[in-house]
Amino acid sequence: MNAIDVAPGVSFWPGKLSSAEQKGLLDAVMMRVAAAPFFRPTMPRTGKEFSVQMTNFGPLGWVSDQVGGYRYQPNHPVTGASWPDIPNALLVLWDETTNYGAPPQACLVNLYRSGTRMGLHRDADEPAVDAPVLSVSLGDSALFRFATGERRRDTRTLKLNSGDVLMFGGPSRLMYHGIDRIQAGGSSLVKGGGRINLTLRRVSPKG
Repeated sequence: MNAIDVAPGVSFWPGKLSSAEQKGLLDAVMMRVAAAPFFRPTMPRTGKEFSVQMTNFGPLGWVSDQVGGYRYQPNHPVTGASWPDIPNALLVLWDETTNYGAPPQACLVNLYRSGTRMGLHRDADEPAVDAPVLSVSLGDSALFRFATGERRRDTRTLKLNSGDVLMFGGPSRLMYHGIDRIQAGGSSLVKGGGRINLTLRRVSPKG
């Protein structure tokens, strides 16, 4: 399946994963969540909780709290255990789509329930800005907002459904993006309803 170029550096594969592939990937995700449970990050300055719950897979995981701020670390902030490995299906997908030449080091797992959103932000905590960000959607649909220019108010929206894959890199690697809202009830894939977003990132430059 060829990607749709929705903006410079932004590629979109609608329905990239079949229903069976989505179910298999979700099973692999939830098996790892049992070892690395969802937690709720907090904002660096205010300590306000994110509305989204999250966990991580891979050698590194992204966390945030009032004391340490935004950062990557090798262990779960609540359990102290190392993060589980990244599911092989995601590593294969990374190789198929990014052509980066080095594996991802972190897979952020965000759980969006009904009413959950994420404001516009940049993924700017990774020195390896030459590597793209790869996003996989499972469960309920979401309205994804993004701005490839410097101005945050010049935005577009894209509906992301279960099984869709999105990648941004190159001139759009540091684009502003967020989730306006979840369209609850459209999928029964995620137990209890909602959307799971898997975001693959390379943290340190290859080599």
